[in-house]
Amino acid sequence: MRIEKLDESTKKNLLADLLKRSPDNYGQYEAGVREILNEVKEKGDKAVFSYTEKFDKAKIDASNILVTEEEVKEAYGQVENSLLAIIRKSLKNIESYHAKQMQYSWFDSKPDGTILGQKVTALRRVGVYVPGGKAVYPSSVLMNIVPAKVAGVREIIMTTPPGADGKVNPVTLVAAKEAGATVVYKVGGAQAIAALAYGTESIPKVDKITGPGNIYVALAKKAVYGHVSIDSIAGPSEILVLADETANPRYVAADLLSQAEHDELASAILVTTSQELAQKVSLETDKFIKTLSRGEIIQKSLDNYGHILLADSLEAAIDTANEIASEHLEIVTKDPFTVMTKIRNAGAIFIGEYSSEPLGDYFAGPNHILPTNGTAKFFSPLSVDDFLKKSSIISYSREALEVVHLDIEKFAQAEQLTAHANSIKVRFDK
Repeated sequence: MRIEKLDESTKKNLLADLLKRSPDNYGQYEAGVREILNEVKEKGDKAVFSYTEKFDKAKIDASNILVTEEEVKEAYGQVENSLLAIIRKSLKNIESYHAKQMQYSWFDSKPDGTILGQKVTALRRVGVYVPGGKAVYPSSVLMNIVPAKVAGVREIIMTTPPGADGKVNPVTLVAAKEAGATVVYKVGGAQAIAALAYGTESIPKVDKITGPGNIYVALAKKAVYGHVSIDSIAGPSEILVLADETANPRYVAADLLSQAEHDELASAILVTTSQELAQKVSLETDKFIKTLSRGEIIQKSLDNYGHILLADSLEAAIDTANEIASEHLEIVTKDPFTVMTKIRNAGAIFIGEYSSEPLGDYFAGPNHILPTNGTAKFFSPLSVDDFLKKSSIISYSREALEVVHLDIEKFAQAEQLTAHANSIKVRFDK
């Protein structure tokens, strides 16, 4: 990995470079995505089946688009008991963590008859998208479905692309059943997002769509926002390790590569105050790449978006981490908890040398669907909140309204909204 001196110029160029990976910069795909969305909106199932055959080479129709109980039972027979046990352990951790996020309705009453409050209601029906086809992402199944279940969502509609044989990977199906998906449909890509957003003969329209996907899925979610709600628009994976001379270079290198292996657009950055650590990490990454199965992808990722930044001070390193606002941030310093208090922007923060990023991907409990491309400055990880909506409660007695009615009328008149003023005034006309 290349080692660079951290200064304002380096930081500016790096931030500009990372933003090139944003879905906002993939305009060449938008027309194709828009065509798919319009086709599904107009033709429903027919378009979904056609695009599934075109992109996934699977012949899907109304008779087999829905995963059956028989298919789920078959999937359980194909999954090792040891893996099933691990899925259940992970599921328990994720449930326990997200249960602490739950919010409830509240009401505050006063002696004058005023009642103010907030009614918290779960969304009725949500769609969760899980990447599939050749890949297997049971962890994404759990991370999407569990917070929806904890929130109390009544219907959880999962979509995932089938293989060419028209089947969903058995591990994905088992994870969906364990997590509590209501139904699973064999459809992926932009056509799945369109089906969830608009509804088809087979797939019902949902209130919100969550889950990561490729660039087509990301652009489709962006385009349907407004017809439905979405969680966020996911970009390529990224990790930033903030380290000093106390860090183990072998651990740091391994963690950087854990994200670089996702794809060529993934970003892996080390910001350190130690020249020695920087050099050792660079050497360790070279050693690992030679032994890892996805070494070619990792190398391209590092060539494109891999950086080792040498900072003059820990404060400068922290400022840079906050500017980059990485999806995953590891803190491996002498006093990591103190450093953590100075971090404003990160999707997930991993503290200490044994808190490796894959812990968050699979097992610890916090959600791994995180803000990317600097959006951690204003977005949060997927949570129970994403599946709840809130309504304000306002109840006044005549006595309470009488105390403030002249104030309200005057306020409305100041805005030249006479009907507003009148709706209060009529209640006290003689």
